[in-house]
Amino acid sequence: MAYTIAFHILAAVIWVGGMFFAYHALRPAAASLLEPPQRLTLWVGVFQRFFLWVWLAIATLLVSGYWMVFQYFGGLTAASMHIQIMHAGAWLMIAIYLYVFFAPFRALRQAVAIRSWPEAGSELNKIRKMVALNITLGLFIIIVASAGRYL
Repeated sequence: MAYTIAFHILAAVIWVGGMFFAYHALRPAAASLLEPPQRLTLWVGVFQRFFLWVWLAIATLLVSGYWMVFQYFGGLTAASMHIQIMHAGAWLMIAIYLYVFFAPFRALRQAVAIRSWPEAGSELNKIRKMVALNITLGLFIIIVASAGRYL
């Protein structure tokens, strides 16, 4: 279980930490230093690279999470409440990510490719809102994961 939980935590850190960094550090810096065409182009490049890591993180979280649930916790119905909360929260985060990846990110890439900066800005704003929601969920899940069995 040591390796499984280590990979599970590492995947969560990469995903949630990456969103936290992008939202609270990269976004304000880019907004203050770059004009919209450069900023929007930067975000497409950042997302293209980061989303590859998110796909890997999701796969790792699902495989390691289900492995632990069924190997060590007796299945979903026998798992404690904090495990149930993590499970539900993970699927909500994944659903939000899938929406971002397949809708506003795709539209952002297309808008940047044709240099439609207002449209690109609108799509980036949609992504920003969903990332803020996913950061909140991710931090909540981390609290539940780390303190859940003590509550």
